[in-house]
Amino acid sequence: MSRYFKYKAADALLSDAKAMGLDIRLSEELTPLAQPLTIGGRTIGNRLAIHPMEGCDGDLDGNPGELTLRRYRRFGDGGAKLIWGEAAAVVPEGRANTRQLVCDEARADGLARLLDQCRQSHREAWGDDSDLLVGLQLTHSGRYSVPRPFLAQHDPWLDPRTIIDRSTKRLADADTPLLSDDDLDRLQDRYVEAAEVAARVGFDFIDLKQCHRYLLCELLSSHTRPGKYGGSFENRTRFIREVVARIRDRLPALMVATRMNVYDGIPWRTGADQAGEPEQVSYPLRSSWGTDPQDHTRPDLDEPIRLIGMLRDLGVAMVNVTMGNPYGSPHIIRPFEYPPPDGYETPEHPLIGVDRHFRVTEQIQRAFPDLPILGSGYSWLQAFIFQAGAANVRDGRVSIVGVGRASLSHPDFARYVLEGRPLDRKRICRTFSYCTALMRSKHNDLGQFATGCPPFDKEVYDPIWKEAQQTAPST
Repeated sequence: MSRYFKYKAADALLSDAKAMGLDIRLSEELTPLAQPLTIGGRTIGNRLAIHPMEGCDGDLDGNPGELTLRRYRRFGDGGAKLIWGEAAAVVPEGRANTRQLVCDEARADGLARLLDQCRQSHREAWGDDSDLLVGLQLTHSGRYSVPRPFLAQHDPWLDPRTIIDRSTKRLADADTPLLSDDDLDRLQDRYVEAAEVAARVGFDFIDLKQCHRYLLCELLSSHTRPGKYGGSFENRTRFIREVVARIRDRLPALMVATRMNVYDGIPWRTGADQAGEPEQVSYPLRSSWGTDPQDHTRPDLDEPIRLIGMLRDLGVAMVNVTMGNPYGSPHIIRPFEYPPPDGYETPEHPLIGVDRHFRVTEQIQRAFPDLPILGSGYSWLQAFIFQAGAANVRDGRVSIVGVGRASLSHPDFARYVLEGRPLDRKRICRTFSYCTALMRSKHNDLGQFATGCPPFDKEVYDPIWKEAQQTAPST
């Protein structure tokens, strides 16, 4: 039974939000979501987007698998006019799981197949794909790479959670080597090469992933790192600024976007009664981005806004706003009703997390009224997702409404919204965290179970879920 989500009517949700001092708005009129929007000289047909997600159903060689292709056929059919493709590593060793995609010359044909099937599905369902944008997220997973991590900085709270030798379970410490400046210089080359592959395949845009404490996000908070990529704001933002400039110079016709943490916060842990509690940190914070150095609960958007302004001037056409760390602060990144299996119970009412997303996204959008900003944090609202999204677009708090995990169970949500129908209640995401549980399941021959929605996409994912549960090692 749901602990928090008990809303059958909008008034009850709004009443609770008001009692908690939150700025949650709902609109019965959904037409703002059907409005077109121009992004980088291209026009999309509506304000609905599929978020990039960390896929884990590719082949071991980094090509899309059949379940990957199935997801993109379903996304194409669904009607959202911005499909922000999932994370693809720019080098194989930068993957976050063994079945994540890779973007390089050797996998170009597989990526082309994914894009072609997505667009064909959209044309078959909607007759035209000229107002559809499909992108690909380019990533390096940094300290979350498999089989071994790559650290950009030492973090006193994440290092003790970072396994650097899986055979001995040895954890990172102050003596663990960091990626060198030369390593990062060479990695810039790989990003440019991956962008060239994505452009040649036909993706409309690439996303340089700077979120969730993966490598480029961690560089932004590298206050204690020596050398040209650490310390000052100019150094911590050097990598992303130089990569954007190089890609824009090499590929002027390719649109560049970024999904970016604007607030890291700090790691949390499981406390008494399984409730989440913050790590005991020392101040001032020296390993968090977009966070008040004297108070981890307070976003400080001065540096994120400064960087976004620089990236806009360099030609970045769109920003996807997010926050937190799925491994260290899952309630920050995606407010949930039920925790992932290796996580804690939410330490706050999920509406507080939703409001946090909406407030910081609005601050970014107000700072850059002419820059398309895509917002996150909607899934916990269930049937009220698009009432909230319509209100936020109407009021200028965001340009585009993104849906991530809720799209796994209901990939055709846009069709329902555009046709004025309520969502299919049998397929609305309840934030059960089954998808996260599958993502955390790695005890098969492939080193990773495919993730999806076992409760509401039963035919495909219920057998996978049962196998993962039945074969899980005892603890």
